[in-house]
Amino acid sequence: MAQLIELPTFGDDRGHLSVIENVLPFKIKRFYYIYDVTCKRGGHRHKKNKQALICVGGSCEIYVHNGKDETTFVLDKPHQCLLLDPEDWHTMDAFSSGAILLVFASEHYDVDDYIDEAYE
Repeated sequence: MAQLIELPTFGDDRGHLSVIENVLPFKIKRFYYIYDVTCKRGGHRHKKNKQALICVGGSCEIYVHNGKDETTFVLDKPHQCLLLDPEDWHTMDAFSSGAILLVFASEHYDVDDYIDEAYE
């Protein structure tokens, strides 16, 4: 099941620095970001791909269902990282104005890795 982790973050009077190093349970093969969102995104799960989601600006909601449990996570702090397993069917919604969702993936893009059917 998906899990929310806190990234190592350092701060002083200059600001904050969050680090993604030795905290993800996979090697990053791809990353992308989603912004200017006007509708619900996602609506799939994967065969192999693991993902890490960070809302680096603004906020959004991530609904996750792994076939047994379902939860909605609110990402509204840039030091929060949501880890998704391949079996986690998910949607991304309720993006605030100016929100930017950064996604790290364990696999390169492969259309055959996507499973579009939701769990019942």
